[in-house]
Amino acid sequence: MTATQAGEARAGVEVRLEDLRRSYAGVTALDGLSLTLAPGELVALLGPSGCGKTTAMRLVAGLEEANSGRVMFGGRDVTGLPANKRDVGMVFQAYSLFPHMAAWENVAFGLQIRHVATGERKQRALDMLELVGLGKYANRYPSQLSGGQQQRVALARALAIRPQVLLLDEPLSALDAKVRSRLRDEIRRVQLEVGITTLFVTHDQEEALAIADRVGVMQSGRLEQLGPPTEIYSRPATPFVADFVGLTNRMRGDVGGGAIKIRGASIPLVHPDVPDGPAIALVRPEAVSLVTDGEIEEGPLVGTVIAVVFLGAVSRVTVDLGDATVLAQMQTSAASQTPAGTKVRLAFRNDPVLIQREEQAAPASA
Repeated sequence: MTATQAGEARAGVEVRLEDLRRSYAGVTALDGLSLTLAPGELVALLGPSGCGKTTAMRLVAGLEEANSGRVMFGGRDVTGLPANKRDVGMVFQAYSLFPHMAAWENVAFGLQIRHVATGERKQRALDMLELVGLGKYANRYPSQLSGGQQQRVALARALAIRPQVLLLDEPLSALDAKVRSRLRDEIRRVQLEVGITTLFVTHDQEEALAIADRVGVMQSGRLEQLGPPTEIYSRPATPFVADFVGLTNRMRGDVGGGAIKIRGASIPLVHPDVPDGPAIALVRPEAVSLVTDGEIEEGPLVGTVIAVVFLGAVSRVTVDLGDATVLAQMQTSAASQTPAGTKVRLAFRNDPVLIQREEQAAPASA
């Protein structure tokens, strides 16, 4: 039996959230969230604690009621249905496995309460464990499994009921970095194999960018930007997205003619029609390069390397300009040529940047 046959999931359905609003004791958690997931798509909701991402997932699951708005599965309004009538599979940060049940029994539990025949539910549970790579661990108890294995059992349990929609709420947060990376890839493999429409909630930027077809960045109950991971990172729509997703240099300059001039260097703007005047440019570290060739004379973009942080294939270099510091990210082979103490001149890639006005910005680091 192939993994796809084992999953026997229904064709992915469109999931639509329409103007969802939810508040708690007068505090707004969701402020008119609208979002559509295409059939079979994996969308990650990303944001800091309290941004509304988990509230959104709980409204989709039917664990809470919205103050207003609608939730639609495949064109069907499920807003008024309780969780057990919504046909969703859910995986949470806590594995929530029964310690007295073997792995296959945990997977079969949802089928048991749905009155699936004993023989069928055991076979389906075994098939699901094969799908997540745990077939040979079917008779082990949770205490005999690692954290990553327990979370895979939880994923198998969620899929065993053949749901229309899969909801994953911070499923990797309790795991160490290496296990988290492996399980993230495993979840994506299974999701693609089964073809199920999936909402993945996380506060981890790397996790969201690595696993999702599209990422929705949330702040204060609103969707700041929704798009493919490359667009979210390379073309952030707002200063909040730029700051939250990846590192950003904040560099003071003057806007004029659709560009911002920073220490004599001119960089184009994402929105060139903004008014002229002082502003802070948000510049990614990988858009900064270091020039070391020839004689380096003093100037506003000349500084001294004060730290080199090895990150594997790439390294992050901190340059002191005297009145500010700037981060540059580059291949480790290039960074090795600029150890601490090296005098360098900064250059900027010609990528359009976002700006913040001084009154909008947090204290600038550069």
